[in-house]
Amino acid sequence: MESVIDKLMYDDENKIHRYTRSIIIIGVSLGIFILIWWNLSLLLKNPAVPTPMAAWDALVYLFANGDAVSGIGMWGHMGISLERFFAGLILAMVVAVPFGLLLGYSKTLEQFSSPTLEVLRPIAPIAWAPIFIFTVGYTWGPILVVFVGIFFPVLLNTIFGVRKIDPNWMDAAKTLGASKLQIFTKVMLPSAVPYVMNGMKVGMGIGWMCIVASELYASYGGGVGYFISIQAQMGYWPNVYAGIIIIAILGILTTTLADYIHKAVTKRMGME
Repeated sequence: MESVIDKLMYDDENKIHRYTRSIIIIGVSLGIFILIWWNLSLLLKNPAVPTPMAAWDALVYLFANGDAVSGIGMWGHMGISLERFFAGLILAMVVAVPFGLLLGYSKTLEQFSSPTLEVLRPIAPIAWAPIFIFTVGYTWGPILVVFVGIFFPVLLNTIFGVRKIDPNWMDAAKTLGASKLQIFTKVMLPSAVPYVMNGMKVGMGIGWMCIVASELYASYGGGVGYFISIQAQMGYWPNVYAGIIIIAILGILTTTLADYIHKAVTKRMGME
């Protein structure tokens, strides 16, 4: 009994040690980064490279008073970007997952679709931004850019997940009298879910970069990327860096969310 208690205490001490070590490493890393940034600002003496303190002061002021140029508060800009991001994510998942299941299941359909997909896949999602924005507007344009950025990682991972299914499972389902629809929904989809989640995790990282970059093209409509663009045009560089800090924070939060969902789903599916 004592050995079990000792082992649990030892494990808890190890966890505390790991967490403390991680916090120290993160703190030192960020401290070095800020120190380098500060020295570069003092060395270059360029208004386009303000000090970290100037960027921090701008960040605090913007959250307290809002953005005077666009007339939108910082929470509003963040909300607009996040709304577009999640709209693009949902749209990509709704289209890519069923399509990926079909392509993974049907070799004929995969051969038919492959040439078009291989032509479109290497194109950077942001290359579509001007086209989407000027054809469907400043709301749906960025959403579609996010859609493209997330679509291909989810699609390819879904196809891979279907192809990794044990053929014996499919044969067993057919032997038990399962219809094609039942095989599709009861065998293929559950088996491919961990791979779909992995594609979503990768896609969310790409999608967040897409939403910010696409908003830089906008001349109105709000969003963090739009905020950075107009602040740069006005020469308000501390505000630009404040916007970049917001992007970093939101990017960390969205990728952390993706990582959490991925781990939770794969653990539930018995993949970890």
